[in-house]
Amino acid sequence: MQFIQKILKSPYMDFLYISTSHFNLANLFTFVNITAGLMATYFITQNNFFLAIILAWIGGAFDIFDGKIARKYNLSNEFGVQLDSFADFLSFVLVPTFLIFQAVYATSLNGMWILLASIVSIYYVISGLRRLIYFNLHTDAGEVDKYFTGVPTPLGAILLWIVYLCNTYEILSAGYVILAMLIIGWALNSKLKVPHP
Repeated sequence: MQFIQKILKSPYMDFLYISTSHFNLANLFTFVNITAGLMATYFITQNNFFLAIILAWIGGAFDIFDGKIARKYNLSNEFGVQLDSFADFLSFVLVPTFLIFQAVYATSLNGMWILLASIVSIYYVISGLRRLIYFNLHTDAGEVDKYFTGVPTPLGAILLWIVYLCNTYEILSAGYVILAMLIIGWALNSKLKVPHP
């Protein structure tokens, strides 16, 4: 542990603590989130849903820490805000939507039902993207509000994981999964007040 601390405090590693560096410590955590999201997407295509979910949760953990590190070391900047939103879009919008489509809809729906599921999935992705763009346009780097207006994309992803588990354990049918995705997609841009952790 002391060896790692010495490396991090080396003058050659100063870029980790410079807010204008694209490779500062907070952004490196965000890059890990992006990597985990990309790997999760790959494993979904291989129908390895368990490993995809593990990688998505790893990405989520790094998403929590990148913000905390940015605030602790005063590393927040516009690049980091944009990068974090891209990571959120990949890990918390695309990955859970793709997972549900591949694991639930593609395996149990056909005809008009698969068409409806496709439309709702696209709606969810557009809702998530809209929320992240709106957040970027109305938030200053380093600023933390007491409440979120609408459901944040990480919470939306958690809700979709729960819906997925309910389908896996045969609590919800695929039709109810479609309905749940539609409601959560609406909630992303709603006026609901969600306390900031």
